[in-house]
Amino acid sequence: MITALSRLYVGPLEALIPPLLSTVPAQAMPAADLLIPQRLEELLDRFAVQYRQGDRRAVASLWSKWHFSALLTPALAANLLLERDLPLALERVQVILTAEGRTERLCLEHEGTPLPALGAFTRFATLLDRHLAPLIEVLSALSGASPRVFWSNAGNVFEHFVSVVDQHPMASPGTAEEARLLLESRHYPDGRRNPLFRPVRYIESPHNEVQRVRKLCCLRYLLPELTYCGNCPLEGCDGRVRA
Repeated sequence: MITALSRLYVGPLEALIPPLLSTVPAQAMPAADLLIPQRLEELLDRFAVQYRQGDRRAVASLWSKWHFSALLTPALAANLLLERDLPLALERVQVILTAEGRTERLCLEHEGTPLPALGAFTRFATLLDRHLAPLIEVLSALSGASPRVFWSNAGNVFEHFVSVVDQHPMASPGTAEEARLLLESRHYPDGRRNPLFRPVRYIESPHNEVQRVRKLCCLRYLLPELTYCGNCPLEGCDGRVRA
């Protein structure tokens, strides 16, 4: 069945898979289970096997990057291109996991409802307050990694999507404006710190090449099998920070 969400998966989203709607496979897991420390610990243990049970902070961070990618692409596509709020509260989402224990795909109750407000500080409330914030709190407590690491991972995906959404055939002038405003705001209007404030920066080299650099390292270099990612703020194994 062709749905509004499935029609989004063209252009820069063509290679990705939309969430499942209504029909939930037997192997799907309630996303709310991710807030149960023992259940999330089991998933991190499964995921860590491929990294020889390496540094727990790095394992949790890498796991979160997979989850946030599966979550944020449909969330932002629906929000910015359709102006719809997907039912993304953890208690309303199911997740399909790979054999390694990472999130591969979401299962949603429906295609969302019209956004109640379109401002930068309100339109992403379900995504940020009822999914990302509680999950990041548990991930940080279990792994010992700072919440800022996980918010940085989410912000990296968020900013990347915003940087390419204008290329989507359904985009119109100003499609990404409110999302960019959110990323450029240090605080919310009520004074709360914005955890998604400027997750990346763009640095021009002496050769006039622009490099995209994350604000915070995702810690993947702590796993022996992996190296620094292409957007890491660390220059190399000496730990120097880019100028």
